[in-house]
Amino acid sequence: MTARRALVIGGSIAGLFAANALRRSGWDVTVFERVGEPLAGRGAGIGTHGELLGALRRLELPVDDTIGVRVATRICLDRSGGLIQRLSVPQLQSSWGRIHSLLRDALPAASYRLGMSLARFEQDASGVTAIFADGTQERGDLLVGADGIRSTVREILWPEVQPRYAGYVAWRGLVDESAFPSEIHRELFEHYAMCLPEGEMMLTYPVPGRDNDTRPGRRCYNLMWYRPADYQRTLAELCTDASGRCHGSSIPPPLLRPEVGAQVRADAHALLAPQIAALMELIEQLFFQAIFDLESPRMALGRVALAGDAAFVARPHVGVGVTKAALDAEALARELAAGGDVPGALDAYDRSRRRFGSWLVARGRTLGAYIEARLKPPAQRTDSDRQPPPEFLLREIGAIALKSRQLME
Repeated sequence: MTARRALVIGGSIAGLFAANALRRSGWDVTVFERVGEPLAGRGAGIGTHGELLGALRRLELPVDDTIGVRVATRICLDRSGGLIQRLSVPQLQSSWGRIHSLLRDALPAASYRLGMSLARFEQDASGVTAIFADGTQERGDLLVGADGIRSTVREILWPEVQPRYAGYVAWRGLVDESAFPSEIHRELFEHYAMCLPEGEMMLTYPVPGRDNDTRPGRRCYNLMWYRPADYQRTLAELCTDASGRCHGSSIPPPLLRPEVGAQVRADAHALLAPQIAALMELIEQLFFQAIFDLESPRMALGRVALAGDAAFVARPHVGVGVTKAALDAEALARELAAGGDVPGALDAYDRSRRRFGSWLVARGRTLGAYIEARLKPPAQRTDSDRQPPPEFLLREIGAIALKSRQLME
C-alpha cells in the first residue's frame, strides 16, 4: 500500500516537528523551504518545558544535557545593580539552532528541499497540489502550512488575517561566556536575570554557545530588551539603513546604523543595572525584532492545515512558541492516524488546537500590556496597563500556567 504524502511548507521548527511526527505515523513527507541556504546559525534563546522535551522523546530524538543550559533561579536587579527579588524557578534554556538541528538531522536529506517558494495551491476531493514560484508542481494528500508569521499558506486561505504590531521591539544579542568579566559571570551567568525600567523589560539568561556547545566556558548569554517603539515614526527610523532606505518592519542586522546601536547601548547605561549595561557593550551583533501577534480563525480547511506561527503567534513573554509547534505537530499526526478522511481529521485537529492558540495570544497580550501602554497618553491608561510587580513578572514570564497546561491536553 502506497503511503499517503504530506507536503510541508516551511522548513523551520514547526515544519520539522510536523514532518517528523507525520513520518513516524507512516506518511511520506517532503519539506519545502523558501530560503535557498540552510537555516543555521540562529542563536535566539528559547525556554524549554517538560511538554517540549516529552515531544522530542516521543520522536525518539536524544534529549540529554547537551540540549540546553540549566538555571535554578530567577533574579531581578534594580538600576544600581542591587538584588531586589529572587525566585526558585528551575528551567532548561536552549536555543533555536539547537532544537532545529536536532529535528533537521532526523529527516532524510532528500525529504528537505531548499529554495522552494510556494506561489499557490489547489485542492480537490482527491488531493492537493502545491505550485511553486519556479513552476514546479507537487501533488499530495495533505498540505501543512508551517511557514511562520508571514505564512503564504495562511495568506491564501484567509488574506484578511494579518499580524498585529504590539507597539514595541525586542533588542537582542549574545555574549560569549568566554568574554564575561569574572565578577559579572559570578553574579549573573547561572541565573535568569531581569531588569524592569518603567514600561520596559530586559531579560538575560544562558544558552548553548557557538555550534550548540553547552560545555562551561563555551556557552553564550542571551539578552532581550523590550522597548516601546511607535510604528509610524520610531520603528520606521530603526529600519532605515545608512543609505536612507527603509526595510519595512525589520532590517538585516549588518545594516543597522551605527548610531542606532550606540544610542541603545547608551540607554542601557542610563536605565539598566550596570552589570547588564556592561554586557550590552560586549554584544558583537546587536539586532532587534518588532513584536507582533496573530490569531487565525481556523487551523485547517479541506486538505490544508496550519501549524506553529502560521496559525497563532503569541508575544514572546509566554515562552512556549516552540512547545506549541511540537504539540500542534503531535495533534495533527494523531488525528490523521485515527482513521477517516483527511478533511475530517483536519476538522478534529482544528477543534483540538485552536482554543489553545487563542488562549496563548490573549496571555501574551496581557503580559505585554504595560509595555504597549507606554504609547498611550497617561490619562488613557487603564489598571490593566499598569506595570506588574517584579515578583509577578519573574514568576509568569516564560512559564506555563495551570490554565495553559489544561488547554494543552
